[in-house]
Amino acid sequence: MRVRAVAGGVAVSFVLTNGAAEAQTRELRWDPTLDVPITLVAGALWIATEAFRPELAPSACRWCEVDAVDLAARDRLVWSSTRTAAFASDVAALLAPAAAAGIDALAASREGTPSRVPVDFLLIAEAGVLAADLTQLTKLLTGRERPRAYVLGGDRKTTKANTPNDNLSFFSGHTTETFVLAAATGTVATMRGYRWAPLAWTFGGALAAVTGYLRIAADEHWLTDVLVGMVVGAGVGFAVPYFFHRPASEPGGTLGQSGSNLQVSVAW
Repeated sequence: MRVRAVAGGVAVSFVLTNGAAEAQTRELRWDPTLDVPITLVAGALWIATEAFRPELAPSACRWCEVDAVDLAARDRLVWSSTRTAAFASDVAALLAPAAAAGIDALAASREGTPSRVPVDFLLIAEAGVLAADLTQLTKLLTGRERPRAYVLGGDRKTTKANTPNDNLSFFSGHTTETFVLAAATGTVATMRGYRWAPLAWTFGGALAAVTGYLRIAADEHWLTDVLVGMVVGAGVGFAVPYFFHRPASEPGGTLGQSGSNLQVSVAW
C-alpha cells in the first residue's frame, strides 16, 4: 500500500508539474493543411533552383559596377586564404540549422513541454525556406558579379571559364539563412514564453554575424550583399512567425487551428 501510495503521489506530482509548465508557455496559431504544404513546396522550389542553377544563372553580370564602400570593405576584410574563410563560412552555415533545432529543443524541454518541439521546428523551417526562395530569386534576377570574379579584370576573365556562381552575389544566401534561422528560433521561443529564448537570439545572432563576415573574407560577397542578407533574413525570421503564428491568446495570426488540438503527444 505504501509503495502504491508513493507511486501515485509521484504520478500526481508529475502531472501537476507538467500541467503547470504547459500553462506557463503559450500555444501558437498554425494550420497543418496550410503550413506543411507551404514549407514543402517552398523547400522543393529551392532544391529545384539549386539543381538547375547552371542553366538559370546569368552567363554575364547584369550588375557589374561596384561602389567605393564595397571596394574599401573588401580591401580591409578579405583574407589572404579565401579558401579557408569559405570553408569556415560553409561550416557555420551548416551548424545554423542544428543550432536552431537544438536550442529550441532544449528551451522547450527546460519548460517540460517537449511536445511543442515538432511544431516549433515546422514554423522555423517555414521561415527558412521562404527566405531561401526569396534569396535565390533575387540572385538570379540581379546577376551581380562576385568580388572574386570582379577583381580578375577583363583580360584575365577571358582566360577563365565562368561558373554558375560568378554572377550570383546579391544577396548573400549564407547570411540570409543563418539570420533567418536565428530570428525565427528566437521569435518562436519568445512567443512561446521559453525562459531560454535569449539563448536563441544571442547564440544564433552571433553565429549569423560571423557567417556574414566570413563571406566577405572569402571574397564571395560584397559588404552590401551581406548587409541586405542580414536585413532580409532577420526580417523574414521575425515576420513569418510573428504575423502568422502569434500566440492563440493574442489577436491576429493565421485562421488555422491552435496547436493545443494538434500537438504531437510524447510518451513519458
